[in-house]
Amino acid sequence: MWQAFRNGSVYDLRSGDAAVDDPHGGHPWGPERSVRARIVAWLLLDGPPALPGRVSSLKLFGVQIVGVLDLAGGLVLPYVELKGCRFEKEILLPEARLTTLRLLDCSIPRLEAARLHTEGDLHLARCRLQHGIRLTDAHIGTDLLLNQAVVYRDRRSRAIMGDGLSVGQDLQAELMESYGELSLRGAQIGVSLSLRGSRLFHPHGRRALNAPQLTVERSLYLTPASVADPVLTSGATPARGTRVQRFECHGGIRLDDGRFGDAIDMEQARFVLENDQEVSLRRVQTPELRFLGERPQRGRVVLSGARIVTLVDKAASWPRAGGLSMGGFSYESLVPRGPFSLSLRLEWLAAATPEYNPEPYEKLAAVLRSSGEDAEARVVLLAKQRRRRATLPLAAKLWGYAQDWTVAYGYRPGRAALWMAVLWAASAIAFSHASHPPIKAEEHPDWNAPLFALDLLIPVINLGQDGYWKLHSGWQWAAAVVICLGWILATTVAAGATRLLRRG
Repeated sequence: MWQAFRNGSVYDLRSGDAAVDDPHGGHPWGPERSVRARIVAWLLLDGPPALPGRVSSLKLFGVQIVGVLDLAGGLVLPYVELKGCRFEKEILLPEARLTTLRLLDCSIPRLEAARLHTEGDLHLARCRLQHGIRLTDAHIGTDLLLNQAVVYRDRRSRAIMGDGLSVGQDLQAELMESYGELSLRGAQIGVSLSLRGSRLFHPHGRRALNAPQLTVERSLYLTPASVADPVLTSGATPARGTRVQRFECHGGIRLDDGRFGDAIDMEQARFVLENDQEVSLRRVQTPELRFLGERPQRGRVVLSGARIVTLVDKAASWPRAGGLSMGGFSYESLVPRGPFSLSLRLEWLAAATPEYNPEPYEKLAAVLRSSGEDAEARVVLLAKQRRRRATLPLAAKLWGYAQDWTVAYGYRPGRAALWMAVLWAASAIAFSHASHPPIKAEEHPDWNAPLFALDLLIPVINLGQDGYWKLHSGWQWAAAVVICLGWILATTVAAGATRLLRRG
C-alpha cells in the first residue's frame, strides 16, 4: 500500500468472487484484507513523497479499514479513491480540507464532515451509511454525488444533515434511499439539485425533506430516473423501453422561502403523506413549477405566498377539497398538461378555498384575461360572486340571486336585454286586452299598449303613456308588478355595470 501510494496506483485486495467482495454482504473479511485506519490517516496527512514522475494518491479497492478514520482538521493533498471498501467505524472529517474524495460502493457506519472543504468532488455513490451523514456548513468545490446511496438515520432520526451546505456545481442524489430526515436548510447549490428516482422515507416524522431557504441556481428535479444507469441518463429523457423509477417521498416536504433559478420539476412524483404532513412551497420563487405528480391522498399541498411565472400542471395532480392552500399564490401563465377544462379549474379553486376567499378567483381571472380569454375570465368572476353569496345574510343572499338570474352579476350583460324584451312583450300582450278609459276625456294620447308597457317597465323615463289611463281591479296590480320588475331589473343592471366599470 505504501508503494502504491507513492506510485499513485491502485492497491487492490479483492478476491474476484463477487459475493465475497460485496462490502455490504455478510461474508467476513480476514486480517489479510484489513488496514488500520491510523495508517491510512498517516499516509494522507503526512505520507511519503511521490516517486519521480508520479503523483501520489490513495486508491484502495476491497480493503477493510479497522478503527476510526480521523482526519478532522487535517489538510489532505493527495487524491483519494476508495472503492468497495468496508469501514469498521465512522469516518471523521470535520473542518478537514481535501482536493477530491471518492468513496464508491463502500460500507460506512457514519460520515461526520461538518465544515468539510473540498476543492473538487465529494463522491458517495452506492455507499451504505448505517447511521447517517453530517455535512453541516460543508463546502464542496464542484459536485456532490450520492447516486444510489442508502442512508439510514442517526439517533435524531436524521439521515443526511446538510444545513448550510454549499455545492459549487451539482448535487446529484439519484436513485438514493434515505431512511430519516434529509435536511438542507439554507443550502446553496451552484447548478442543479437532482433527486431523480430517489425514495425518501420518514413517515412517522414530520418531514422527509426539510429544505427551507434552499437556493438552487437552476432546477430541482423530483422526477423519474433510469434504473439501468443513472449516471449516463442523468438530466436526459430515458430511451423508450428503459425501466425507470419515479421519485417517492413518504413524509412531508418543506421548501419554504426557496429560490430556484429555472424550475421545480415534479413530473410523476409520488407523495405519501399523513394527515398532518404537507408538501410546503410557501413563498417559493421560481420561473416554472411543473406540478405533474400523483395526487396525494392525504395531507396538504401549500403554495401560500409562492411566486411562479409559469405553472405547468394537470388536473389529476392536485389534491381534493381541503388538501390545497394557495392564499397569496402568484402566477402569470398556465400551461395545462392534458385536459383541464374551466370547470375543473374552478374545482381546483374550490379545493383551495374551503372558506370563501376572493383572491384565488381574481388571480385566475387576471391570468385568463392577460392571455386573451375574456369570456373564461368572466365565468371565473361569476363563480366568485356565487361563492361569496353563500356567506351573506338572507336578505343579501336573495338580492344576489336576483342579480344572478337577471344579469349574472353584470358578467353577462346580454341577459338584461333578453329579460327586458320578454317582460315588455308579455306586458304589451296583456295590456292590449285591458280596459283603459282615460282619466281626462280631453287630455290623453292615443292608446298604445306596447308603448304603455314600456313606459311602466323603464323607470324615470316618461314616454307619454303612463298617467293618462284608468286601470281597474287586477290590471292595477299587473301595472304595479311591471313597475316593480322594471325597478329590480334597472337596479341590477346598474349594479352589474358598476362592477364592470370598476373591474375595467
